[in-house]
Amino acid sequence: MNTAQRLATLNRIRKLSRLMDTAIGIPGTRFRIGIDPILGLVPGAGDLVSTAFSAYIIYLAARFNIPREFLAKMIFNVGLEAVVGTVPLVGDLFDAYYKSNIRNLAILEQHLQVVDPKLEELSEILPEYTESTFSK
Repeated sequence: MNTAQRLATLNRIRKLSRLMDTAIGIPGTRFRIGIDPILGLVPGAGDLVSTAFSAYIIYLAARFNIPREFLAKMIFNVGLEAVVGTVPLVGDLFDAYYKSNIRNLAILEQHLQVVDPKLEELSEILPEYTESTFSK
């Protein structure tokens, strides 16, 4: 991937992770949830859809040639949330607190700070950059 594609992919991962785990603020608190625990309320299909979104985020992260041990941690995070998420109510509460996608984003960003610090600098300068931004 070239730098523009890497930056667009990183921003896509950030947006999806935040949508899944921290998009909605709970009024009167500093606590945030995403659509992941809300989807989990739908029996069966909700957890499957949430896990599919999380798997897509891992797929995108893998495009950054992330080391196997980091990839294994990411898969573990999603797997744990998927397994515990199958338990009615308790699983949804776990989803709201554990936030596997945000954890996985942190793993990816930690990796990128070491191997590609310029990408992080570009990300700060162009936070909403996508591949289509300059292709018009």
